[in-house]
Amino acid sequence: MVYDITRRATYNHLSGWLTDARSLTNPNTVIFLIGNKGDLDGQREVTYDEAKRFADENDLLFLETSAKTGDHVEDAFIETARKIYQNIQDGSLDLNAAETGVQPKPLAPGTTPGSSGQAGSGSGGDQKCQC
Repeated sequence: MVYDITRRATYNHLSGWLTDARSLTNPNTVIFLIGNKGDLDGQREVTYDEAKRFADENDLLFLETSAKTGDHVEDAFIETARKIYQNIQDGSLDLNAAETGVQPKPLAPGTTPGSSGQAGSGSGGDQKCQC
């Protein structure tokens, strides 16, 4: 969920957006709260502390970014991936359960898991995920 740190109205909608997101997703879905426009700190209407408190109270990951400068944008993706991986490791996300939203990529005819279907490939440790 993304809100604009310079527009309180976007922050005020977070509770509703969160309710909608949670009603439409698996309980173990990783939800990240992102305060955008960090490059406009002088125009801030939503403090870091209040947004962080909202994130903590609602078990959300939280980060402020700037799409304009790129500050912390990559961090949001990395932290999301890290949390998903952690959920897989601790068993709260089962990649084999259909309700997780993870769908395996169908194998091409004549291929086996771990092979790419190309001659001379699929042997060795350079295998790609089929999901």
